[in-house]
Amino acid sequence: MSKINVKQGLCGLLAALGLFMAPVAPAVAADYPDRPISFIVTTGPGSAMDLVARSLTSGAEKHLGQAIVVENKLGGGGVVGVQYIMGKPADGYTLGIASINPFIISHYTGTLGGHPVNDFSHIMRTTGYLFALAVRADAPWKNVEELIRYAKANPGKLSYTTSGVGTTGNLNMEEFALLAGMQVTHVPYKSGSESNTAVLGGHVDALSDAAWAPLVQAGKFRALLIYANERSPRYPQVPIPRDIVSADVQPGYLLLLAPKDVPRAIVKKLHDAFRLAMEEPAHKAVLEKFNLEPLYLSSEDSKKAVADAMLPLGKLVTKLGLGKM
Repeated sequence: MSKINVKQGLCGLLAALGLFMAPVAPAVAADYPDRPISFIVTTGPGSAMDLVARSLTSGAEKHLGQAIVVENKLGGGGVVGVQYIMGKPADGYTLGIASINPFIISHYTGTLGGHPVNDFSHIMRTTGYLFALAVRADAPWKNVEELIRYAKANPGKLSYTTSGVGTTGNLNMEEFALLAGMQVTHVPYKSGSESNTAVLGGHVDALSDAAWAPLVQAGKFRALLIYANERSPRYPQVPIPRDIVSADVQPGYLLLLAPKDVPRAIVKKLHDAFRLAMEEPAHKAVLEKFNLEPLYLSSEDSKKAVADAMLPLGKLVTKLGLGKM
């Protein structure tokens, strides 16, 4: 056989292989999902994030045609759950929900073991939430100014709880305490529901977390401060940090994440199913209950939002001495 014929033969073989292999990726996406999907929640059962996740997965099941099994993996302020997601195969059968601030903070403190932008498949941004500093309704502090005066007069005596070190509630409270000139003691728990129970039981003085609104509505908690850059339309009487100190609050929101390198067609299927789930009445009812709001972003825009949050949160880590840049 001549060199030309050999070359032509190789080209024909490669072309045939190309035609044979081309449909593989779309076929995989077309068949997906063909078994139940595992959905990781990084906080405990009954928390705001947990109920958001369960309402979303219930809606998404209708559009994916498969069961979505919710698993709560607690620890490290949400780090354990995202580490679990990061370590699973990139086949679309493991994904989960995470809170933006502790997700990024864990990178800067060295606990994540990966990069928030580069080591995950970003499906979408779904929900924004408000954190608050709240106390029991019968606590001696009627407003945040009284609490500050007490904390200044009794350095380290005022205790507050969150759902973990490096969480949004922890970061916001530590920065506020620093700027207000008071020393406080952090008592972290594994979940917002455990933190609520600790405050209700009198084991800690205050809560700095997201699952506060139902207890305020029930008359069991009093919100003293809402961590936001503008007052909440639902709680206009509750001050924000800017009313007391010079501070910019890092907004909190929830991300849907999967392991790195999940095929784009599968990411799109997941995105589309969960985007539709956001419109379900059951999901909207959960948002209303916990004073949450939809903050949807597409896969690419969600990834960009994480990238944009890296620098300011890295600076906050340095400012509060939580880790090394």
